[in-house]
Amino acid sequence: MYSKRQQLVGDLSDLIRSGRLAHGERLPGENQLAEQYQVSRGTVRSALSELQQLELISTQAGVGSFVTFDGVQLDQRLGWARALADAGAPVTTQLLGIETVEDRALEEEFGEKTYVAVRRLRREHDRGVSLETATVSADGPLADLPETGLRDGSLTKTLEAAGRISVGGDQWISTERLDAADAELLGRGVGELFLRAERTSVDVEGRLVERVVSLLDPDRFQFHLTFGHR
Repeated sequence: MYSKRQQLVGDLSDLIRSGRLAHGERLPGENQLAEQYQVSRGTVRSALSELQQLELISTQAGVGSFVTFDGVQLDQRLGWARALADAGAPVTTQLLGIETVEDRALEEEFGEKTYVAVRRLRREHDRGVSLETATVSADGPLADLPETGLRDGSLTKTLEAAGRISVGGDQWISTERLDAADAELLGRGVGELFLRAERTSVDVEGRLVERVVSLLDPDRFQFHLTFGHR
């Protein structure tokens, strides 16, 4: 019996190979496919990734984005703490808490009701430069994180040990004014404008690996986009 994901891959493959989806024609959007096949957007992304591996679809080549801190590129795949340390930034990390939560937006997208949120504050001397909430699925060993804590103090290592390996995802950048609670933690003024980065990563099966929402000091962090060939 075919899963909905296999059905999605099969249907799109047939449309492409038969020519009903012409070369260069845009595929239906993720939301449209998710609604049509009654699956999560993560499952849609996983199916599209398989179609790309089959060379039936392609993404725009040469496009990528990265974060810089004081002009130094950060590799987010390592986690913020490691990336900042490798960049030589004198930034300390404070774990604010690990708790089990419910997240309606993630539940709608990935179909799971319970998650674990890890909240961390990063300071340079006494001034906060970033405030981060990383949310992961509360299944397997990850369900016990509020009691067991992070492996070697690293969420990246904790996820890898649990077999949750990211193969892709998306990131949204916007701005947000600090509310009273966040401003107090960061040592900033209420209403001060910070960058807001929301990054969602999924594994090869389209399951959530983590969603990280970061508030970043715009005087220290920047986002850089590259495209095409240079």
